[in-house]
Amino acid sequence: MTSVPGVDHPDEQTDADVTLAARGISVNTRVEFVGDGVIVVRPSASDYVGQSVVAPGDSVEVYWKAPDTRRALPADVLEVESGAVVRWRLRIAGPAEDGQRRTAVRGRVVLPVTAGLGSIELAGQSMDLSENGVRAQFEGFGTLPESGAALNLSVMLEDGELRTQAEVVRAQARGARWVMSIRFVDIQEKDQDRVRRRVFQALREERARSME
Repeated sequence: MTSVPGVDHPDEQTDADVTLAARGISVNTRVEFVGDGVIVVRPSASDYVGQSVVAPGDSVEVYWKAPDTRRALPADVLEVESGAVVRWRLRIAGPAEDGQRRTAVRGRVVLPVTAGLGSIELAGQSMDLSENGVRAQFEGFGTLPESGAALNLSVMLEDGELRTQAEVVRAQARGARWVMSIRFVDIQEKDQDRVRRRVFQALREERARSME
């Protein structure tokens, strides 16, 4: 079967993110070679390159931008080449699919959140966050929203406000407070990237606390 660059695997000389969900790490890389079921990437010069980020046998996800969507495929680390230039050799472990269909990594992140529900503006804070949505608690006001209700959502990330259309997946009243699971709708890709970076930061911080 013919393998289509950009669809079945990332193109050579393009950027791709390599994600290790178990360690709460996502690293931007440059794809140097793709062939015979192997992808060779060069991680960016970041805080992680000098550390033991990946090891042979680790399972990772490779994400890249296709023309109309984001694609992802599972892979296993075959070899880590250190020295003046760091390279990782990855063995493709399964077929690529739309990245949005894969389970988004979720982290416990507390940030200010506001939700416009019709003429009402609800104020609250996030409980956990992923690139697909947020679970947040609000000061209740009026009638509890139903599943599917449209929201104008604002999440105050540390690097600036994120604004997006959203919808209620589930809402529960807990005394005077509402806990809502919310799905992002038509969120911009650059904002998804911002959220993902914040989630992995939270996972790294949580992992560091557990090791103290």
